[in-house]
Amino acid sequence: MTIGFVQEASSATSPLVSRSLEPAEWTDISVPMLANPRDVIKDLHSRHLPAPSTAVVAVYDPDGRIRASASFTARSGVVDGWERRNALLSHLRRVIPHDLRLRKPIRIAVLLVCRDGAPGWTGSDGAWMWGLRDACTLHGLRCGSYVTLTADGWNVIAENRAGRTPNADSRTRRPADTAPTLPGGSPQPLRRAAAQ
Repeated sequence: MTIGFVQEASSATSPLVSRSLEPAEWTDISVPMLANPRDVIKDLHSRHLPAPSTAVVAVYDPDGRIRASASFTARSGVVDGWERRNALLSHLRRVIPHDLRLRKPIRIAVLLVCRDGAPGWTGSDGAWMWGLRDACTLHGLRCGSYVTLTADGWNVIAENRAGRTPNADSRTRRPADTAPTLPGGSPQPLRRAAAQ
């Protein structure tokens, strides 16, 4: 009986520990820095108008032009990157074909998460970072920056770059349930969460 409990505890906890990244580990994977983070964040914010608990994943060509993006509502408080990775992969597959046939990834995926709380790193951010890195590997993309958007403003985690606007409170119209941007940068019509 005791052996069974020990095995169950170790198998339940060890995978969860490895499915999160801390800022120092994020720095070690050589994530390319955004040339102009404020412009990128303003563009994603205007396209998707994220509210707290909204994630926006965007794919960029090597020249910095946005290729596709999608926003979705994510459960709060998740600290396991497995769930985050699966959500990101699902939305990436909807808006852009994978690049696994390429010998080396050329497109970059950036993740912006709008959430409540302080702008600094949290365990939930660690799960998102692990999920982004893994989703990029499985979709043939380069892992790009991870950005949080809170009431205090935006923060590019592990890069010490932040700003006050846009922020989680600077929405001008009602957010959509999902707002994918198709290849070529043209946005699809926004789907409203509530019935018309």
